[in-house]
Amino acid sequence: MTVLPDDGLSLASEFPDAPHEQWQHLVAGVLRKSGKDVSGDAAEDALSTLVEEGIGTRPLYTARDSAPDAGLPGFAPFVRGGRAEGNVLGGWDVRQQHLTADRDAVLTDLENGVTSLWLGVGATGIPVAALADVLDGVYLDLAPVVLDAGEETAAAADALLRLYEERGVAPGTARGNLGADPLGHEARTGRPAHDPDSAAALARRCADGYPGLRALTVDALPYHEAGGSAAQELGCSLATGVAYLRALTEAGLDVTPALGQLEFRYAATADQFLTVAKLRAARRLWARVAEACGAPEAGAQRQHAVTSSVMMTRRDPWVNMLRTTVAALAAGVGGADSVTVLPFDEALGLPDAFARRIARNTSTVLIEESHLSRVTDPAGGSWYVERLTDELAHAAWAFFQDIERSGGQAAALRSGTVGERIAETWAVRGARLATRREPVTGVSEFPHLAEQPVHREPAPERPSGGLPRVRRDEGYEALRARSDAHLAATGSRPRVYLAALGPAAAHSARLAFAANLFQAGGIEPVTDGSFEESGAGEVCLCSSDAVYEESAATAAAGLRAAGAGHVLLAGRPAAHPGVDTYLFAGCDAVALLSTALDRMGVSR
Repeated sequence: MTVLPDDGLSLASEFPDAPHEQWQHLVAGVLRKSGKDVSGDAAEDALSTLVEEGIGTRPLYTARDSAPDAGLPGFAPFVRGGRAEGNVLGGWDVRQQHLTADRDAVLTDLENGVTSLWLGVGATGIPVAALADVLDGVYLDLAPVVLDAGEETAAAADALLRLYEERGVAPGTARGNLGADPLGHEARTGRPAHDPDSAAALARRCADGYPGLRALTVDALPYHEAGGSAAQELGCSLATGVAYLRALTEAGLDVTPALGQLEFRYAATADQFLTVAKLRAARRLWARVAEACGAPEAGAQRQHAVTSSVMMTRRDPWVNMLRTTVAALAAGVGGADSVTVLPFDEALGLPDAFARRIARNTSTVLIEESHLSRVTDPAGGSWYVERLTDELAHAAWAFFQDIERSGGQAAALRSGTVGERIAETWAVRGARLATRREPVTGVSEFPHLAEQPVHREPAPERPSGGLPRVRRDEGYEALRARSDAHLAATGSRPRVYLAALGPAAAHSARLAFAANLFQAGGIEPVTDGSFEESGAGEVCLCSSDAVYEESAATAAAGLRAAGAGHVLLAGRPAAHPGVDTYLFAGCDAVALLSTALDRMGVSR
């Protein structure tokens, strides 16, 4: 038996270093087999992916992908965390959102893992007068309360502060945020919620008497939920934060306490690495602002991450549990101080008790069982994460500068500049969604047409009138809604017959592709029996290119003679007599399916 030397486990020491060019050569060889004759950097570029405008990811990162030194947690530029200890001591703050005056739900959350409350207060949420009742039984010196009250911020803040006094909560133990965010509310509604003087007065009140309480929220969710990119979300948050700093310092606060009055709210998505990089870049950018204001030591950004509502789907909502788990993981790894996991049924209405339990337990599992908080900034040092953080920071700073050149966040909102730029970004992303280049599991990919709908009580109407709220599933949801209405009216869904030509080896892949695509639009694919027996008025041919050359024209003619009013073919467009429409990877599925439903007599 050979005895291995005890050489300190230097397993790679005997192997020569492989140069980057040699790896590119291997990549080029693989690509040539798929029909792409490229080499060198072009081979690497062929495997690169565009994340958003100006930011892409390459298939491999190495030490040559340099990025600025991220420093250490608790020290400027705070890329690796705003606090030296990070979330190591107890995990991140598990913050649950409540939009109705349901005291039992509030207490259940706090008794089962939730550590702070985010309350929607006002005309479209918990009435200000009901705040005391909702918080009855809550230990206000232990559970931070964050308000989101829009036009009723001043009244809600007064009610909460009065509650602290009535219940004997020592000012030094009160924690949370009064939620003043005039620009965020304007982005939501198109009208100012409260003037800067009111927000500044709350900030002065907190700074003088409640050291653990912040007055203002810089909510970047309106820009994310309107379809903005990560860079645009960050850029708008910077512009908003700077506007608030100006207002607070003009009202008499020094820069350091003014910085301490702000908490930033960002979206966490299922794009894990982009979310991690976004939170890290946000801290770096805000540290730069603080440095420019002359208070670099006070530049640690307080972050509240919320799982994205844009990614939540109404169909197959159970998949949302997977999305929010990945998003919460990314938020924790990215160093968020507080994390809100939206319940999986958020897009359907008010969450039920089961959905709220799963939401809060998501963070509990990640902290207590996956041990994500044991290490501060575990992604730090990754060549990919550091480079993505740097690129995103530069893109966000450029967008922030554009806003400042437009006169600041308020002016950019009122002129339409912010809305127009975000709309352009969403149009590009919408095209990717429509063509299924960006898949939505359970909606555009692997839809479950026979699923039983999930019903929930209606949620309070959200503030509207400003930037739109978008969802990734919206194009397909409209198609499925038409199909559902047709089913309710006629007792059956619109149908298409899938005609498999040739042996299974020839047609199986495109048969599955076509079935998947049609179901995404609420059209039931029929594969059993003959066309005449299917009850369909249209047919889709499915097979290989070779089989199409031999028999597509004949099959199309025969099916037309049998009564098919429209013939489709799963494959790239080609000159096949009798074929009306082609289905292929990258086609505009939403437009194609909408037109098909029109032909089938399905009402809009």
